[in-house]
Amino acid sequence: MSADPMPSAKYARGARLPRSERRAQLMESALEVFVAQGYHAAAMDDIAVAAGVSKPVLYQHFPSKLDLYVALLDVGVETIIEGVRVALTSTDDNKLRVTATMAAFYEFVGSEEGAFRLVFESDLTAEPAVRDRVDKVTRECAAMIATVIHDDTGLPDEASHLLAVSLVGMGQVSARFWLNEDSAVPQADAARLVGALAWRGIGGYPKSE
Repeated sequence: MSADPMPSAKYARGARLPRSERRAQLMESALEVFVAQGYHAAAMDDIAVAAGVSKPVLYQHFPSKLDLYVALLDVGVETIIEGVRVALTSTDDNKLRVTATMAAFYEFVGSEEGAFRLVFESDLTAEPAVRDRVDKVTRECAAMIATVIHDDTGLPDEASHLLAVSLVGMGQVSARFWLNEDSAVPQADAARLVGALAWRGIGGYPKSE
């Protein structure tokens, strides 16, 4: 087992909390442990210590480590999907849409909590419940982008979807590279740079009448 993590200073050990607040606390502490150690190396003991609770309290809320991990994954997945949805509906200018979409991936990857590591760098993708949720990001983000491409260019659904998946891949892969390489390019500038590259490609398809 790894060295015991320090309990979160945000919550006093032994303090009684409403169930919803306790669940949020446990998930916050678990995210820190999973991001730092990965699923396989993390132990429920570590998470209980980090949260300042006993293991029975932790198991009252989450019957297993997988249940806890999936709950966190659901939050991360919905965060990035909602970020892309907001980006696509933020403007009718497609050039700005592309940049905003790239920025959504950079904001998610660049967040201090590190939730993106569960979504894009999970060490548990052999687990069907996890694989399905990880794939949901590409599936749903690409579906939203494909709708815009199809409506604006008149390209067939299959072609629109392929282009959309390519844009999703560009956003998440470049954002992860930017973060892991500790790039000197500021986050907003990196998103604009990649957005400009994406627009030079997708912008070449003429709008349908």
